[in-house]
Amino acid sequence: MTQHAWKAFTVEIKDHVAQVTLTGPGKGNAMGPDFWDELAPLFGELDADPEVRAVVLAGEGKHFSFGLDLQAMAPAMAPVLADKAQAAPRTDFHGVIRKMQNAITAVADCRKPTVAAVQGWCIGGAVDLISAADIRYASADAKFSVREVKVAMVADVGTLARLPRIIGDGHLRELALTGKDIDAARAEKIGLVNDVFADAEAALAAAHETAAAIAANPPLVVQGVKQVLDHTRKPAVDDSLRYVAAWNSAFLPSEDLGEAIAAVFQKRAPEFKGR
Repeated sequence: MTQHAWKAFTVEIKDHVAQVTLTGPGKGNAMGPDFWDELAPLFGELDADPEVRAVVLAGEGKHFSFGLDLQAMAPAMAPVLADKAQAAPRTDFHGVIRKMQNAITAVADCRKPTVAAVQGWCIGGAVDLISAADIRYASADAKFSVREVKVAMVADVGTLARLPRIIGDGHLRELALTGKDIDAARAEKIGLVNDVFADAEAALAAAHETAAAIAANPPLVVQGVKQVLDHTRKPAVDDSLRYVAAWNSAFLPSEDLGEAIAAVFQKRAPEFKGR
């Protein structure tokens, strides 16, 4: 694997297992421009590296990730949020969404299975990310939230496309329509995570143990198993992603979105009016 000075990640490879760790630079490993620029090429290199047979995905510090870095990503969203935005800014924004979708899809499409280890908060875009992993573990303090609805957005980079096959339609609708937080015990009960461990260290150790077990198997057969499992799911996921990208390009701009973003920065409850 070519050596890079990644800005949003660190990468360590040992015994055929790569650990990819989210490092920010936003608070709580929030997903800003560097994250979205680097995720696809990073997993593309892991996919192409014959020395890598499995990947562990982790977050640095107390939290896995706070999700989308709204402040850092504001410049990419500003043109389409302008009053009376026309076709050109909406087309550009559609491209931004598709780029973000492709970044998460690079994790799902990587032929090397990915095991996520989650501690602390896993919010919004971070749920999109772990939904693209093959296996998910959590520490007992982990908390999950499909929170886009709380900031007047339709989740558009993978959660709504991938979670139905992971947790089922009813559980997904509950999370996506309420934006509620759930703890690790609830996440395990509904199948969002495979197992819960006492702390972050134990969850990460379990992820490495599973990745090592995968790496010990014939690599081409492992890749074949993953590709067969993904074969029927992928067309539906791709169709969902294309649809939501078009939907948000057309309908994301709203007074409610502006109110939601203002409320976040002002640390107050938003007042939505359906405009």
